[in-house]
Amino acid sequence: MAEAADIPYSGERGPRQTDIRQDTLKFAEAALADSKREGLLLAVRARWVALTVITVILPIINPNWDVIYYILMLGLFAAIGWAQLKIGKVAGRSRPELFLMFCDLALLTFISVVPNPWSTVNWPIGMQFRFDSFIYFFILLATATLAYSWRTVAAMGIWTAALWVVGFGWAYLQPETHAALSERVKAAIGSDVRMFDILDPAAIGIGARFQQITVFLIVAMTLALAARRSNALLISHAGIERERTNLARYFSPNVVEELSRNDEPLKQVRKQNVAVLFADIVGFTPFADRRSPEAVIATLRLFHARMEREVFRHSGTLDKYLGDGLMATFGTPFVGDADAGNALRCAQAMLGSIDDMNLERKNRGEPPIQVSLGLHYGPVVLGDIGQNRLEFAVIGTTVNAASRLESLTRELGCVMVASDDLVRQARVETTSSNADFMHLVEKPAQAVRGLEHPVGIWTRASNAR
Repeated sequence: MAEAADIPYSGERGPRQTDIRQDTLKFAEAALADSKREGLLLAVRARWVALTVITVILPIINPNWDVIYYILMLGLFAAIGWAQLKIGKVAGRSRPELFLMFCDLALLTFISVVPNPWSTVNWPIGMQFRFDSFIYFFILLATATLAYSWRTVAAMGIWTAALWVVGFGWAYLQPETHAALSERVKAAIGSDVRMFDILDPAAIGIGARFQQITVFLIVAMTLALAARRSNALLISHAGIERERTNLARYFSPNVVEELSRNDEPLKQVRKQNVAVLFADIVGFTPFADRRSPEAVIATLRLFHARMEREVFRHSGTLDKYLGDGLMATFGTPFVGDADAGNALRCAQAMLGSIDDMNLERKNRGEPPIQVSLGLHYGPVVLGDIGQNRLEFAVIGTTVNAASRLESLTRELGCVMVASDDLVRQARVETTSSNADFMHLVEKPAQAVRGLEHPVGIWTRASNAR
């Protein structure tokens, strides 16, 4: 790994402003597409359950052979639902989907308005409206809210109203066929015109039909607003989950929980004392030259996964990956009461994890890898840098010193170099114990480029636990 220059080491915390809006929108669109597919499957299943229930109750309501006609029509609704499920597997709204929805509504309108051709009774067309078939439109509307956008739900309300107007308009224009029956009813009722309008078997009940359309439109628009609000909540939730996922890449779970409630610590520019840890694989370049790209990447993934786990387990922040190494900080974004000790214990745990990893590699006949660590404690500057694409930066001489202490391990022939500043800070922390320092050996102070005075150091000679 190249020696650190006097430049800031920073961990990206995700795009902001324009970038974050675009990325969140893409993330939300993917979430909506997944939600639609799941909702469509649920809607079709709900349709089939509803059709099964209706198939059972129809013979009870109409115990005549002509009810078979309506049961066959229910089969068509089931087939339309199956077709919607097949087409809906493709993300997004498509014309075939809208066409199938229109077929649903048109078929139900036809069944509700046109008399059963298998029926043996000769009733006026107006009697079709006495069966209250309009209520079944609400089933189609309800299932649509499970799978489609609010605009589609609103469109379904408008389409239903239009088809229903066409349906009873067609019925109204049909020639009168039962005038004598209507006269007998009128004679029985007398002068009560309103009751005659209600009981006349030939009347289509324009007022009642208008009421049905009005109520259905109100319900459809209300459900459309609910669907729109649900989509907005889903987008918001998707954005939050994306932000939490990004945070989880860098911060320990307890810090993520805190930041998810308040991200102000990432925005505030400030100076505070933190512990900085650098880890690097020794001799990785010749190691990689002798292996396939797949083997190199597999080794790096395993190494980073183990190191990342220890950083988070010790309440650290993964600032960034550095190819075959990484930088972690302890005390960001919140200063803790055991930052130096956590960094020291994390380094010891990293060495133990590498021992376990090398044991596994030995069992597979693979050579071991060696890791080197550098730790320092001191003041850094934290805050967002950049303009359109912001990064949460941890910068200062403390960062550079930690990197150079890690490089010093080659010269001293050890696996870890920790500054005296970090060890002294760890000793005064109440969570530290003698076991944290038992493998450390004090060495003479070393000159570190970028620091005014030599730095007292402690080393650990090997990975031995």
